[in-house]
Amino acid sequence: MMKRVIPALFMAGATLLLIGAASYITGWTLSPYLYTIGATMVALAQINTPTEGTSPTLKRLHRQQLFGAILLVLTGFFMLFTHGNEWIVSLTVAAILELYTAIRIPQEEQKEQG
Repeated sequence: MMKRVIPALFMAGATLLLIGAASYITGWTLSPYLYTIGATMVALAQINTPTEGTSPTLKRLHRQQLFGAILLVLTGFFMLFTHGNEWIVSLTVAAILELYTAIRIPQEEQKEQG
C-alpha cells in the first residue's frame, strides 16, 4: 500500500509545487499556498521513503535529500511572509540538492547491489 501512496504523494506535491512557483510571478494570491502545500507533500514523501542500503555515502545522500526537502518548505515560508526575493535563493539551493541526490542515490544503490 505505501509503495503506491508515497509516489502518488510525491507526484501530486511536485505538481502543486511547480504550479505554485510558476504562478507566483503573476501575483496570484493563492500561489504561495499551493507551493507550500506541494513542498510539504514532497517533503513527507521523501521523509517516508526508506533508505535502501547501509553505506555511509547512501545515508549522507539521504540526509542531503531531506535537507533539500526542508529547504523547499522553507521557500514556501519565504513566499508567504516575505515579499522580496529570498525565496529564489532558497529554491535554487533546494533544487540543486534535490537534483544532485536524485542522480547520486540510484548510482550508489546500484554500486551497493553489484
